[in-house]
Amino acid sequence: MERTEVSSSNIESIGYDESKKVLEIEFKKGNIYQYQGVPDNIFQNLLHASSHGKYFNAHIKDRYPTIKIS
Repeated sequence: MERTEVSSSNIESIGYDESKKVLEIEFKKGNIYQYQGVPDNIFQNLLHASSHGKYFNAHIKDRYPTIKIS
């Protein structure tokens, strides 16, 4: 999945597969996670948030089924 680099102290890059509703996040420490069933508007809001980490913690973390990729 292609990811877009973001300016964040915690998150390196963010990607999204609209057809599968899968959000993929690469964290600064190198771990990559996929979040299942994420609506497009949540991805868009995360991508354009003034604080990606705060938005992630408030709206994504522990709210969607998660798979650790690496």
